[in-house]
Amino acid sequence: MMGPAHSLSGAAAWLGVGAAAAATGHTMPWPVLLVGALICAGAALAPDLDHKAATISRAFGPISRGLCEIVDKLSYAVYKATKKQGDPRRSGGHRTLTHTWLWAVLIGAGSSVAAITGGRWAVLAILFVHIVLAIEGLLWRATRGSSADVLVWLLAATSAWILAGVLDKPGNGAHWLFTEPGQEYLWLGLPIVLGALVHDIGDALTVSGCPVLWPIPVGRKRWYPIGPPKFMRFRAGSWVELKVLMPAFMLLGGVGCAAALNFI
Repeated sequence: MMGPAHSLSGAAAWLGVGAAAAATGHTMPWPVLLVGALICAGAALAPDLDHKAATISRAFGPISRGLCEIVDKLSYAVYKATKKQGDPRRSGGHRTLTHTWLWAVLIGAGSSVAAITGGRWAVLAILFVHIVLAIEGLLWRATRGSSADVLVWLLAATSAWILAGVLDKPGNGAHWLFTEPGQEYLWLGLPIVLGALVHDIGDALTVSGCPVLWPIPVGRKRWYPIGPPKFMRFRAGSWVELKVLMPAFMLLGGVGCAAALNFI
């Protein structure tokens, strides 16, 4: 799928988690619902860090472009080193390492560790990066062109600072779900894992499929492209994505938000 659909699906997924949490008695404070949706929307773009033409490659200028090239080469190297006889030959690393459940878990766990050990500045960095990605994904038409980059960064930095201050207040979410001393913001890794997995599921619906299960082998392939039957798949950017899936994500997100806030 394309960046906007990925971001919308990520936000909708976290709002759905908020609805489920409310139904099971672990209601999210509204700052957790908002921040988690923004992080999940941004994290749903992050697996495309292996693609030099993806939205994330443009999000942070030369830094993200350089990082994309490194991750592409790393992913390709891992693919070549671990592929089985049935896996096809490739010329790049797109839709390999960063599009797996293992990558999602490691990135989410690393973010949680950073949040609880790095203090406020680590939390601000996590918020800033993912809010930039969320803005790039959700407001893609307004952020095209290099002149918009600085405005996006300023908006993300300001939003991260304000939201971190709100979360720090008692009862606003720093200890949501994990209540022991020293576990502040441990939950920040959850929307990151969810966003990455939602991205993988979205790509699995397209023609090429997605090797979500790696390194678990399937038959003669270790990089088996998981997906529905061929006739149910669509091309990225097609009318199915734009006219069906994106409106569905917006509707589901709205319902999830209302349920999470106990309006329905």
